[in-house]
Formats: sequence, C-alpha cells, structure tokens
Amino acid sequence: MGAAVTVVDAHHHVWDLSVRDQDWIAEGSPLRRDFTTADLAPEAHAAGVDRTILVQTITVPEETPEFLALAAEQELIAGVVGWTDLTRTDIADELARLRELPGGAYLKGIRHQVQGEPDPEWLLRPDVRRGLAAVAEAGLVYDLVVLPHQLPACVKAAEALPQLTFVLDHLGKPPIVSGALEPWASDLRSLAALPNTVGKLSGLVTEADPTAWTLDDLRPYAETALDAFGPDRLMFGSDWPVCTLAATYGQVISLAEELTASLDTGEREQVFTHTASRVYGL
Repeated sequence: MGAAVTVVDAHHHVWDLSVRDQDWIAEGSPLRRDFTTADLAPEAHAAGVDRTILVQTITVPEETPEFLALAAEQELIAGVVGWTDLTRTDIADELARLRELPGGAYLKGIRHQVQGEPDPEWLLRPDVRRGLAAVAEAGLVYDLVVLPHQLPACVKAAEALPQLTFVLDHLGKPPIVSGALEPWASDLRSLAALPNTVGKLSGLVTEADPTAWTLDDLRPYAETALDAFGPDRLMFGSDWPVCTLAATYGQVISLAEELTASLDTGEREQVFTHTASRVYGL
C-alpha cells in the first residue's frame, strides 16, 4: 500500500484450544492449533497493518470478555466484534455490562453465526429484532455472517432497522467455486442500496477452491461489491487465520490490492483504512 497508508485489518480471529475448543474446526485441519496475536503481529506489521478488528468465533458468553481484555493488552487490536445472545430479555443491560468490563471500550460490534441458523429468516424474528435494536441503541454495529440464501432476510432487517449499521462479512460468502453470480449479486445490490450497510472485502480465498484459486476467480465478486457499495462503504479484512487454508497473510493483502487496483489513491485509502475506522469508531 506504500509507506503513507496504514492498513486496518477489519476482520481476524484468535483462539487458544487449551482455553476452549473450536468445535467448528475439523480434526486434522491445519487450523486445529492455537493462533495468537503474537503469531499475527509480525505478519501484520510486515504488511503495513497497524490496527485490527478482532471478531468472535464461537457463541459462548465467555469469549467476548476475554477478547476485550486482550484488546486492552495488545496495541494491534483496535476493536472487538463480540457475541452475546441477542434474544435475551436483558440484552441492553448485558451490552452495558460488557462495556464496563476491562477493555470494554474496545467493544465495537456484535455478531452471531447466522450462517448456522436453519431458519433463513432468523434475523427477522421479533426477539432477534429487539436485540438488534438494542445493539443500535448501544451505539454498536452488527456484523452479518450469512450464506447467500440468507441475504434477502438481511435486506429486510436492514430496512426495518435504519438506525443500525450492518456490516456484511465476506461479502455474504458468494459461490465462487461454481462461478455463479446470481442470485447472490442481485441480493448483494439490494442490501448495498440501503445506506446503513457496509461490505467486508474478506474471506474470498476460502470461498474459492482453496488449493487452486486465481485472481480471475475472485475478481467478478470483488468488482460487484465495489460497484454496489462503493469504496466508502467497503473495508478490507484478512480473515486470518482462516485465510491460511488458501493463502498467506501477505498474499491476502496483495490480492486485495490487486482487486482494488482500478481505484484512485483516495478510494483505496477508504477500503484499506477509512471505512473501517469510521464504521467501528476506531
């Protein structure tokens, strides 16, 4: 990105398997080991990344306080997207409690593994909607981790809650392996047409064939998102360490640079720095 631009990595994870199992990681996977900020920091600094957003991995209440404490200790982590049960009746009190914990000021957003919910309209349930409204009232954003068939519900949720900023992780996991653009592209455009939505240019290498992806495989999806959201509502995220199944940290940065090569300097700064800084209040 050049010396003048410091990059915000708006999406990565860490975990310690001695503290808690990550039951979504298959036995024998290269991800089935500890990944710490100490592992990430040298790679991030080498790539010009000076701030990151640490994102939840599993739906247990203990993880978010741990992440907030970690953010308070680690200069690299500028914000946390945590998890709490959106359907709990005391959601507003719980968000306030998290804010008062050590590192609580680093809480920037909430996320739930909507991709794992069997109901494609889970986001539209009255109890979930009440929780989302509380997230907005707390001044936090909501990260969407969904599959393409769940995008229509994301559109309805964002329409119903204009006071809440929705951040679409991994561009809604488009079907890159098949090469299909529709209906993903049309649904993405419907979401991006709403001013309270933002996209993350993240997670694409692992939605492609992780062993044989090419830049040309990813380009149509990145270009669709750039056209739909614009650089001022699109942000870069590495999805480290999940990305390491398909690419190194440095390769993911280089890939994002190539996918945004048509932008001018100011537009690239939006994608790599300013959008994340603004949306997450860094």
